[in-house]
Order: sequence, then structure tokens, then C-alpha cells
Amino acid sequence: MTIASSSRSATADRSVQLTVVRRDGGHTGFDQTKISVAMTKAFLAVEGAEAGTTHRVRDLVTDLTGRVVEALTSRGDARRSLQVEDIQDQVELALMRAGEHQVARAYVLYREERTKARTPADPSGITDKPTLSVRAADGSIAPLDVDRLRVIVAEAATGLDAVDPELILDETLGSCYDGIAQHEVELALVMAARSYVETEPQYSFAASRLLLDQIRREALGRVHGEPRQASQAEMAQAYVDYFPRYVELGVEAGHLDPELATFDLPRLAAAIRPERDLDFTFLSLQTLYDRYLLHIDKVRFELPQALFLRVAMGIALREDDRDAKAIEFYEMLSSFRFMTSTPILFNSGTTRPQLSACFLTTVQDDLAEIFAGIRNNALLAKYSGGLGNDWTPVRGIGARIRGTNGESQGVVPFLKIANDTAVAVNQGGKRKGAVCAYLETWHIDIEEFLDLRKNTGDERRRTHDMNTANWVPDLFMQRVEAGGDWTLFSPDDVPELHDLYGTAFAEAYRGYEQAADRGEIRVFKRVKAVDLWRRMLTVLFETGHPWITFKDPCNLRSPQQHDGVVHSSNLCTEITLNTSADEIAVCNLGSVNLAAHVTPDGLDAELLRDTVMAAVRMLDNTIDTNFYTTPESERSNLRHRPISLGLMGFSDALFRLRIPYASEAAVAFADSSMEQISYHAIEASSDLAAERGRYSSYDGSLWSQGILPIDSLELLKTARDGDLIVDQSKQLDWDALRQKVRRDGMRNSNVMAIAPTATISNICGVSQSIEPTYSNLFVKSNMSGEFTVANPYLVADLKARGLWDQVMVSDLKYHDGILAGIERIPADLRELYATAFEIDPMWLVKAASRRQKWIDQSQSLNLYMAAPSGRALDELYRSTWRYGLKTTYYLRSQSATHVEKSTLQGTDGRLNAVQVALPEPSGAVCAIDDPDCEACQ
Repeated sequence: MTIASSSRSATADRSVQLTVVRRDGGHTGFDQTKISVAMTKAFLAVEGAEAGTTHRVRDLVTDLTGRVVEALTSRGDARRSLQVEDIQDQVELALMRAGEHQVARAYVLYREERTKARTPADPSGITDKPTLSVRAADGSIAPLDVDRLRVIVAEAATGLDAVDPELILDETLGSCYDGIAQHEVELALVMAARSYVETEPQYSFAASRLLLDQIRREALGRVHGEPRQASQAEMAQAYVDYFPRYVELGVEAGHLDPELATFDLPRLAAAIRPERDLDFTFLSLQTLYDRYLLHIDKVRFELPQALFLRVAMGIALREDDRDAKAIEFYEMLSSFRFMTSTPILFNSGTTRPQLSACFLTTVQDDLAEIFAGIRNNALLAKYSGGLGNDWTPVRGIGARIRGTNGESQGVVPFLKIANDTAVAVNQGGKRKGAVCAYLETWHIDIEEFLDLRKNTGDERRRTHDMNTANWVPDLFMQRVEAGGDWTLFSPDDVPELHDLYGTAFAEAYRGYEQAADRGEIRVFKRVKAVDLWRRMLTVLFETGHPWITFKDPCNLRSPQQHDGVVHSSNLCTEITLNTSADEIAVCNLGSVNLAAHVTPDGLDAELLRDTVMAAVRMLDNTIDTNFYTTPESERSNLRHRPISLGLMGFSDALFRLRIPYASEAAVAFADSSMEQISYHAIEASSDLAAERGRYSSYDGSLWSQGILPIDSLELLKTARDGDLIVDQSKQLDWDALRQKVRRDGMRNSNVMAIAPTATISNICGVSQSIEPTYSNLFVKSNMSGEFTVANPYLVADLKARGLWDQVMVSDLKYHDGILAGIERIPADLRELYATAFEIDPMWLVKAASRRQKWIDQSQSLNLYMAAPSGRALDELYRSTWRYGLKTTYYLRSQSATHVEKSTLQGTDGRLNAVQVALPEPSGAVCAIDDPDCEACQ
């Protein structure tokens, strides 16, 4: 037992009866936690904010607190009352006896400050400071305009009750020097505000508004051709003057589609909502500035609200009343009720409107076709597409090559080339090309495929930059369950298997096994199914790849099973569309911000319906205004018209409803919220079919038979002989919707999929997709830099209970943003704000299962496991299959999570206070919001 723990246990019982006489004469119970907090503040004052995260300080504070309590309780009656000064005297004495003289002095000063705070302040005038000069971009020198800085800072703090503008101003002036450049002054303002984000989340909005002042100066000056600045109050008129000129300049520069100039620009400019510029967090606005706002020679000429209106105009180009629809679509985007995927934000309204986020291809077993597929990857990735490649048809190692009478080297060498192509084509520098290779579990090369992401072995047979995924048939899972054998084949020997699923696949597969036993197939290998399964899980744990995705539910529940086969998913495992030699599957994505539709009483059903109806129309429009880089993708998209409506802000919605993620109530909310989105998305697509016509391959689809996603569960259940755990309850009038779909048809072959929303959730300032909170204080890292994020809901709750202070910040850092080890935090808050690694991953599976029943495609589902073991992984992934999930995404393990415990204050912009990467184990790091990994949105 340590000295600290011994002291605490020895004094705990005796301290219970103590009371403290407050300065107002009242009595309160003795709380030794307050002593620990006061001591910790003294150490922080002397040793810096990072001191609170060190074992030395934390153990010493615990020990000294125990000594203080021991001294207070050792004098006679333990039931007596104590004066505050008595306690403070003992704290000073304990610090002095421990040799912490500087800390004791800091504690004395702390007592004096508290005393002064209890007496009225005596204003003493303003200390004169020397006048500093500022160097403008043209080299001219002028005095630093402190009055304007004060106005800017005050404006940035408007409506933010916890932000002290004088604190920002003092911090800024302290960073300035004589002759400082103007841009350095602007940076100093932003840095001053962002340095306080870790202790008060509202400073993120203040930093954003200070950055906004820079953006306004840059964009207004570029558009008007002369230096211009505008305060937020002046932007109502400034936007009206700016917007027509912005469109004109964009067209002249070759960035904007000339058709945008034919809109009623004054009417659209009048519809701009400048106040919505204030809704950005610092992370969201910096992300927009770095990656989304259009520029000419790296000088931005696009303001944030102009971006949203430009995107809306591009989507509305083919509407009959273009101006009205552009305004409606702008309202959806600028209010953050709905946000389109990154390619749409990048490219809508431009001269190259490549709006599709996801492309799925099947690579044929022919040398020319293989390199044609790799070429298509490059063309699709160039304009921000995320790629999913089905490589199953390519013959395996040892298979005969008729043309040369030689033997194939298998699929792996070609995957290496595809990997390097993704690195070379980096989407114009905005983000790396991103691709995922899929292979069916019966492929003879599957064992080599499992090793592609390993850091050891022949580098010529490794693909460190490519994602990989197993495309697993139900028969394999059934063999695993039964302890049976599994046979690996080269696809040129078993050509039927690629296009079969369900019972048809099982029958054909058994037939090929029998043929192999008869000696009719030369290239095959027999393994124990459970051994291969264990190896799949082992490699998944070690490298994070290949992901586990399931072929049969993707096909058996596909509305388009009459017109082809789903051979793979996409980069992020949520898109499940048919592919073939003639068609590259394409999908355009967007996400409803669930948090924007939640009230304390639950979902606002009418608002949600309005948002979903508009969102489906917007996504359908993108199909017709899209720029297609390959004829196969254009043919497929125009023929089937698939869209993918998803959601984000799920955790935010739960926080607002006071529902812990790990609860039946959260699972029920996942069910009911997705049911409403599903109902209205299908309704909206059917309305569009009545207005614009059905998609051309509609006849024969499940839609045409009145089989909706909720109904297709029966098809999967039948194929598995009932081996399926899915709740099939419903609340809405689905019979009426079935009748409508059969009468009016559908505009889109597919309408729903839940993508990761890695970047667009940052823009909207909400939690991404369906993810649980992975830390309550951390730094998000992406291509724009590193950004401190404190959970604002938690901070608000801690403030309400008087628990938010610098010591709490240190505690959060010390415990990696996890609340379980912080005893000061009440149990109900620890439950509500439990992080991803504290939650049993089965809660994620159950919630995903309840969503999946409503979705015609799939969902990107990350799974978190604090302490993975072979048995735990086996049980978890068997459950994903049995609960009817179509796909899974990353497995994230806490063992490789790290938190850097340092302070934000005084940093140079590359913030690194609580840096949390959520990696695959063994160092294969992929930050959870990294757009390289989650390029869909």
C-alpha cells in the first residue's frame, strides 16, 4: 500500500463527522476533495498546467491531503466544527513540511486572491502601454490600432457569456512586438482565443470569429480588387454587394460554371444569412478555409455563406424554379440541418462538377482489363472519389495462363500497383487517393490477401496505403459455426461463384468441392474454416485489415438483385451496389444532422421530414448535374440513380436527450430515428418518381414488388433458416407507403447508407456519423492541423455542478478524456459521457442492427474494444453476422491509443494537448477523423 492510499484510508472514517463553518455563518459538510483541488491549483500555478497530469504531483497531492485530514481529525472530538482558515493553515503547513516552499507560497497568494475576490474591487485606472507599429502587406508602417482590435474581440465574444474579450486582447498584445506584420497580429488574435479552448469550449467559437475576420478581409479584398474589411454587423450589406461580384470573378477565373451567372443574383444575395457565419467552431471554419473555400493563386475569394449558396446553385441548375430551389437548398446547408458529402462541397457549381463520393468496380481477369481498372481508379480518384474494387475474378497464384502456358503470380502484385496509384493521385492535393480492395473468402489468394497490411515480409507483396476487406459468404460463417472444412479456389476454375449468393452459392460451392475431390480441379486448398476465421480476426487485430463484410445480406436484401450482383462495398463499407464489366457503381452522399432535429422531448418529426424530403431531392439532382470521368460510371448512375442519405450527430442527439449510449433507450432511439429517416427518404424518392419518372431499371426490383427494406429481412431470414437476431418491430404506417411505392414507383434504386462523415461533421460541429464519443477532451488531427475539442455537453454539466476548473482539465488529460477514474464527477455523468472504449461493443452492434433493418444499403460501423482477446473478437464478429449486419468497418483498440498530456497555452498553432489517435493495434495508426481513411465524407 502506498503512503497516499494509507493516509486516505486511515482518515476516511474519522473525517465523516467533521463540519465546516462557512464565512456567512452557515455550516457545511467537510469535503477533503476541496483540499486536493486547492493544492493542485497551487502546483499548477508553479509547475504549469501539465503538472496536474503527472504521477508525482497527483500522488503527492493525495498524500498531503491525507496528512491535512489526519491533522484536522487528530485533535479531540472528530465531530467538531472547523473554520475555513484552520483548514487553510493546515494546507500551508503540510506543503512547507513536504519541502514544497514555492507551492506553499502560491497557495498563500491563492488565499489572498480569494480574499480580494470577496471584497469590492477598487478601479485604479489603466496602465499605459507603449504604442506599437504594424507593418502592412505593402510595407507601409502604421500604429497598432488597439481600438479596432478591441472591437473585433468584443464582436467575437458577442453572445458567448463564458468568453472574456479582455483576456483575449491582453494575450494578443502580449504577443505583439514593434514592427509586427499585420497577418501576425491576426494570427495572434486567433491563437490567443484558441489557447483557452481546453478550459472553455466557447473560446472555439471566439477563435472561429477572429479567423472569420481574416477570411473576410482576404475574400472581400480579392473580389472587390481593393483592401476591404467588414465587421460582422456590416456583413448583411457586404454580402449583398459581394455575391454578384464573387460569381462574376469566379466565372472569369474559370472556376465557376458560367450558368451560375444566369441566376437572379441580387435575389440570392438577399437570401444569405450572415449570422450563420457565427455558428462555426474553430475546427469547422479552419477546415473550410484550408480545403473548401475557392481561391485564385491561393488567395481565397469565397466566403463561407457563398460556398453554401454556390453548392446549392450547382445542385439546383436543372430545377424549373432554380432561384427558389437554390435558396431552399442553401437553407438546408447553411443551417447544418443537412450536409452534402465533400465532393459536392468541393465541386458543385464549378466547371468540373464531379459530385460523386463513392465508386465501386469489378476488375476482370484479363491483363488489359486489370490495367483498365487501375486507370479508372486514377481518373475517379482525381476528382475526390473514394474507391472500392472487387478483385475476386482475378485468377490466383499457381493458376494456368493459357497465352504463355505459364503460372499466374496471383492477385497480389496487381494490388500493389493499385496501392501505388492511390498514393500518386492525391485529389489535387486536397486529400490522398483512397481505395479499398475486396476479395471473397474462397479465393486461393485469401491468405496472402490477409497479410497485405503487415509491416513484415516481402515489400513487393505489401500494400501499406490500401484498405482491404473480406467479402464473406454466409456458407463460410456456417462452416465456422459447425467446425467444418473450407476450400479455397482460383476463380478461373469456379467461374459461377463470383455471381452467386445464398442457397445458389452454397449448392454450387459444394459441387466444386466435390469436383476438386475427384481431381477435376488442380488449384485448390482445403483448410479448417475456424482456423481461417481465427487468422482473419488475428490479422484484423494486428493491422486493422481486412475488414469483415458479408456478401449474402448485401445481396439478399438488395433492391436491385434482379439486375446484377453486389460484389463489394466501397471505401468505407456503407455502399452496396451492383458492379459488372460494363458498369461502375456510383453513389452521391449526404447526411442529416440528427442533433439539429432533437428537442428535449425527442425528435422533431415534422422538421426531420422536411429536411429528408429536401435532402433526397438535392441528392437526386446531383446525378444529372454530375461530371462523369468514365463512361461506365455515367451509364450506371443514369440508369439506376442511386443516392445515399445518412446521418451524423447521433451522440449529440443522445446527450441532448440525456440518454447514455450503452443503454436500451439508445438502441430504441437508433431504431426510431432511422425508421423516420427511412420512411421519409422512400416517400421522397417515390414523390420524385411521380414528378420526374421512375429510374429505368425499376421493373423487377424489390421496390416494384412492394418489398421495402424492412420487408427484405424475411428474405435473409429464410436463406439462413431462421438463424437471424433482428428486432422487426415498427411504428409508422408502412402499408400506406408500400402502396404508394407500387403506384408511383421510385426515382432512385437505392436511397440510404450511413457514411463516416469524417469531415462534414467537423464542419457542422457535431459528432461524426453514429459514433460514440471517443474522448471528452482531445485534439482532432486532419489536413488542416490539430484542434482542441472539449465535449461541450460535459463542460456545461460540470459547470452547472460547480466542478469545471483547471484541476478538472488536468484530470481529464490524465485520464485520457475518460471519466471513469475521476471520482469528483457524479456517477450519472460518468454513465452519460462514457467513451467508446468504456462501452461494451455489443451496444454498438445492437444499435446498428436496429438501424440496418431500415436501410437498403449499409452503414460504416466502427467497433471499439478496450482489451481485445481472441474469444472476445470471435464473439463480437460472429454477433455482427448473426444480428444481420451487412458490413463492419475499423476495429479500434485502446491498447494503441495515446494521449499526449501537455498544455495548449503558449503553443504555436500545432496544438498537441490531448492528442488521441484511435488506431488499429500494432501501430497501424488511422486517426478517427482522418480524411485519408474516411474519404467518403
